[in-house]
Amino acid sequence: MNMKSSPFTLTKQKLSRKAAAAKKARDIATAKTPARRAKKAENQRLGQRSNSDLHHTKSGSVKRVSIRNNRGNFGNGTRNE
Repeated sequence: MNMKSSPFTLTKQKLSRKAAAAKKARDIATAKTPARRAKKAENQRLGQRSNSDLHHTKSGSVKRVSIRNNRGNFGNGTRNE
């Protein structure tokens, strides 16, 4: 399997062909919901930066947060997440 084509591999879950196909269909259906497509389009309009991540809040706005805060659970650490 070519690891460069995708960061996600099905070998970790060891799914059968039937289960892998069903999961792929579910994942694609989820990614193409109107809400997800709108978020993706908005992210493209805003543009991604190498030093921050974009968060879509419940109020519908977008907040840019630093990668350090995002990955470190805003100073609370990730151990209890």
